[in-house]
Amino acid sequence: MNNSDLVDQIAAANEITKADAKKIVDSVFGAIADAAAKGDEIALNGFGKFKVKHTAAREGRSPATGETIKIAASKKLTFSAAKAVKDKLNG
Repeated sequence: MNNSDLVDQIAAANEITKADAKKIVDSVFGAIADAAAKGDEIALNGFGKFKVKHTAAREGRSPATGETIKIAASKKLTFSAAKAVKDKLNG
């Protein structure tokens, strides 16, 4: 499923225009991204949690040359599914 599929499904389920559904989808994802950028945890009851994880700087190897390189510290957004979603996935 991509954004336009999601917009179509929301528009049909709620009897709203695709333009209105697109605004809703964009605003939900925008709010999640803004909260994640601040380092906040986003918990959606019955769906799951988005968390920002910090990865420390480390050394790695270049696959092309085998030479040691420095990998910079970074932040990653992780997702943990709620029990209801896990149960739906596993029947």
